[in-house]
Amino acid sequence: MTTSTLRGVRDTADPAGPAVPESPALPAQAALMDDDFIAAGGRPPYVHDFHQFLYPALGRITVSALGQDHELSSSVALWIPAGVVHSARFSPDAVIVVETFDADRFTLHCARPAPVNVTDAQRLLLGRTRASEADCDDPAVFAALSAGHPDSLPLPQPVTPAAAAVVGALTRTPGDPRTATEWAAALYTSSTSLRRAFRAETGMAFSEWRTRLRLNHSLALLDQGRLVGAVAARVGFVSTNGHILAFRRHFGRTPGAHVREGHERSA
Repeated sequence: MTTSTLRGVRDTADPAGPAVPESPALPAQAALMDDDFIAAGGRPPYVHDFHQFLYPALGRITVSALGQDHELSSSVALWIPAGVVHSARFSPDAVIVVETFDADRFTLHCARPAPVNVTDAQRLLLGRTRASEADCDDPAVFAALSAGHPDSLPLPQPVTPAAAAVVGALTRTPGDPRTATEWAAALYTSSTSLRRAFRAETGMAFSEWRTRLRLNHSLALLDQGRLVGAVAARVGFVSTNGHILAFRRHFGRTPGAHVREGHERSA
């Protein structure tokens, strides 16, 4: 593992690291780690008093917090709010980018760890900050890394050319109804290879990845005031009821409830 030295993170020559005292302020299973310590394969449970944006420029990270595992990759980062106990495991080739923000100065949009689908603009910004030795706490950087819908579902991006081509087309037109078999035929590959690429590189079947993409698109359309039925048709659901069921399964509420909550927040 290689750690990209940003905002209190350093490469550690000694995998064993320093002794870790237990903190009475944390659950019994949690330990408070020095902010500059990361073991070779990850970190046991720890907590910090700042907000953290965690991004693997290369490799993968699995963060466990509040009973949930978050799988991070070069296309999915994670906001970790201050005060949340969490642990992390790193793949051997992981290159880690960390940005931290003072919890007293910055208000995070979430109270629980929240995945972020990293955009090209954010990736370029993170590349520039990797080369900088200055402390972050930059309001412009915080705003850029906080951009995007806070409820968006994580969508790892495949790298196999055929799968990446499908992702690009569906991102532009989420309502495209073609099946994996039809996409494979159009791209002169086998449906088995295409499905395998999605499963291996995103952790999801093609149909599940497409459903998540459509739901993420529907969030923005609902926030624009579009009717639920119109949104369902626009993003490719066969029926309004199918959209509602998928929305509730992934977000824990119906599209109508989501719209009402948005009105209440803005009131």
